[in-house]
Amino acid sequence: MLLYALGIVVVLVGLGLSIGLHELGHLWPAKKFGVYVSKYMIGFGPTIWSRRRGETQYGVKLLPLGGYIAMAGMYPPKDDGEPMRDATTSFFNAAVQEAGPEEDPKRSFYRLPIWKRVVIMLGGPFMNLVLAVVFYAILLCGFGISQVSTTVQSVSTCIVPVDSDRTTCEPGDPIAPAVAAGIEPGDRIVSIDGTPTTDWADATAAIRDHPDEPISIVVNRDGEERTLTATPLLSQRYALDDSGAVVLDADGEPVVVDAGVLGISPAYENVRQSPLAVLPAVGDNIWQVGKIIATLPVRVYETGVAAFGGAERDPNGPLSVVGVGRLAGEITSIDAIPVADRVASLIGMIASLNVALFVFNLIPLLPLDGGHVLGALWEGVRRWFAKIRGRSDPGPIDIQKWAPVTMVVVIALGIMGVVLIYADIVAPISVL
Repeated sequence: MLLYALGIVVVLVGLGLSIGLHELGHLWPAKKFGVYVSKYMIGFGPTIWSRRRGETQYGVKLLPLGGYIAMAGMYPPKDDGEPMRDATTSFFNAAVQEAGPEEDPKRSFYRLPIWKRVVIMLGGPFMNLVLAVVFYAILLCGFGISQVSTTVQSVSTCIVPVDSDRTTCEPGDPIAPAVAAGIEPGDRIVSIDGTPTTDWADATAAIRDHPDEPISIVVNRDGEERTLTATPLLSQRYALDDSGAVVLDADGEPVVVDAGVLGISPAYENVRQSPLAVLPAVGDNIWQVGKIIATLPVRVYETGVAAFGGAERDPNGPLSVVGVGRLAGEITSIDAIPVADRVASLIGMIASLNVALFVFNLIPLLPLDGGHVLGALWEGVRRWFAKIRGRSDPGPIDIQKWAPVTMVVVIALGIMGVVLIYADIVAPISVL
């Protein structure tokens, strides 16, 4: 239970760090550009700690569900001569925050050039992207990723038919050639018939291509190389493509071919990656998260049907913070997994959370950061058209007029959040 709780705490701390740095990404450029910022808060609800430094109050609130900074004049006055309207970078942007009595209209957000407003609003997602890259670098370059090695994990006693679900031998099953050859778990295959083996695919191809033919196999056992002779058994196996995936026919059924087999399976080991692998990994995660978000309503609906109807839930479906916490707790409490692998899994979860925050906040809908960026860019386009047509500057646009759309987005996301939390409680996704 202590390990389970530790996993939850680690993820919550990582989430809090991600939220805090997200808001710092807004705060730093806002202050640099002279905007009056009255508050920097992590969480929502009652304040449990705060301290004023200069003109800004920094604090932590009870519910760690997000954060915000309060900027003066985030929305322009409704009419000339009226006071500017202050607001926050919070998801709950409709709840206007008072910037304070010291605010100066000249230091309002809406008076900034468009590019500065865009920089401020993109600062938050950018920090999440930076964190994702950092955590992925730690994961890939420090811990490595699990890959198939050339080491033998297990040796079968017999060879079962390719289409059988059996895991035990029965009378009539042929003895596995690996047993007769003296291959043992832990042996690392060095070469086959004089050809060096650089990966498991090389070994598989050499074995499959020599049915009923004796082959020389050099293995490293306890630091010493030994030469063994094995004769792969001619058997029906699934056809594999160049990437090692099973080939399917026109009907979607696996293609079966005659091939040699020894009855051995590979071990997996963590292999540290080059720093050059970090950005492609982050990019792939961004792409995957983008596809999930693009189909989020459908996925949440399917999750809700499974949770309320007792159907099986998609293990690759969306999760709430509750689901992420449960997975983190399960991972840290599995004694069979090495500690390093458990730590790596938690780092990977926090990296993925930052990718999700990055992509989600870029959605061009209010009250998300992407919505404010869209509003600023639209204002720039409108001013540009007015300029080339010789018309007067139309002035700032009031994106708060998009309130009906904002309300729909908030309600929709709120409903989806409730459904996911309920599903993660009654039908959680588990790694056990």
